[in-house]
Amino acid sequence: MKLSDIIASIGVIILLIAFFLNLNKRLSTEHKAYILMNFIGAGICGYASWMVKFYPFVILEGIWAFVALISLFKVPRGTSQN
Repeated sequence: MKLSDIIASIGVIILLIAFFLNLNKRLSTEHKAYILMNFIGAGICGYASWMVKFYPFVILEGIWAFVALISLFKVPRGTSQN
């Protein structure tokens, strides 16, 4: 198994754990841990895709990580920034 395979596997495992926890109602999609797991998992998968020069997935995972990162800092609706 190549290093890129190991790195990609770690990223996918993180994403799948977040998905599993959400499906079993243990972690909301709005929970910071869920969003952080998506950011880290997508970032790792994007890096592994870059290592093997599979650029469509670099773009996909890069956008996924970017959206998760933005979501980490988003102020929930109906709350004050004070």
